[in-house]
Amino acid sequence: MRNAYIKSTGSFAPERIIPNQYFNELLGEDVNTWLVENLNIRERRWCSENESTSTLCIEAANRALANANIKAEEIDLIIISTDTPEYISPSTASVVQYKIGAKNAGTFDINTACAGFVTALDVASKYIRSDERYNNILVIGAYAMSKYLDMTDKKTVTLFADGAGAVILSATENLNRGFLVSELYTEGQYHDWMGIYAGGTHQPITQDVILDKDHLLKFIIKFPKEINPLTWTRLINNLTQRIKVTPWQINRYFFTQLNINSINETLDNLKVPHDRAHTIMEYFGYTGSACIPMALDDANKKGKLNEGDLIVFMGSGGGLAFASAIFKW
Repeated sequence: MRNAYIKSTGSFAPERIIPNQYFNELLGEDVNTWLVENLNIRERRWCSENESTSTLCIEAANRALANANIKAEEIDLIIISTDTPEYISPSTASVVQYKIGAKNAGTFDINTACAGFVTALDVASKYIRSDERYNNILVIGAYAMSKYLDMTDKKTVTLFADGAGAVILSATENLNRGFLVSELYTEGQYHDWMGIYAGGTHQPITQDVILDKDHLLKFIIKFPKEINPLTWTRLINNLTQRIKVTPWQINRYFFTQLNINSINETLDNLKVPHDRAHTIMEYFGYTGSACIPMALDDANKKGKLNEGDLIVFMGSGGGLAFASAIFKW
């Protein structure tokens, strides 16, 4: 018997900083006030022309490897969660495997939109728990959504940002550490409400598609504002009940970093203080599948995680896909 635990973390965001004032000027109206009051976003990072999803992943991966004090050759598997892949095919993970020198690692990508990192963490944990050949797995959440933004659409262009977060998940014989429980859930009826709808087999990119901007991120229908707080609350209650603890006994919460009000509403539902959630959207914007591991790395670097802490990961994204997990640090 063995378990999977988080051995190290790492993250990376591009140097290019885009403050809210940029959009005030771009769109000719005050969007800063709404972004700060409703989302807690003041600025974000965007890729430069020579940066892409693999660039972000490589930097985050190398930092996680250095923090774990292990070599790339010791990685057995690389899982990258992203819905802004380097290519449609082959996988972004294969690019990263080659460029960091992880010559012994298998690779694959997953796409459950912004729930992707927690989904990948769940998958990686179960690889380690079920197969003794997997001892060190590199899990990365990455996002380069600036490449897919319509610069005239204030519903999307002001929110989304770029970055990557990584963890090294390793095997341990200490069953009182690491992965404890998880749950995945999807509300598939919302699949066509938000996304990038051209470029796949359903709608290949043509000149008409480019003119209609269907190859760029679009909000088609506004999601019910209560769906995240209600679903997050239910899933977290499910998880805590399964391991026989209360939400109050959770030391730190890491949510999808889009809307501070949704996070606070969920914590109110759980009767937990707001400061239990570690957030980074104020300076990094919304980094999709990267936001949870980036927040985890930020908390780790700031000494906010202690051995034995119970940690909730709660992600959600287009689809609508939800992924939740509890780890013991």
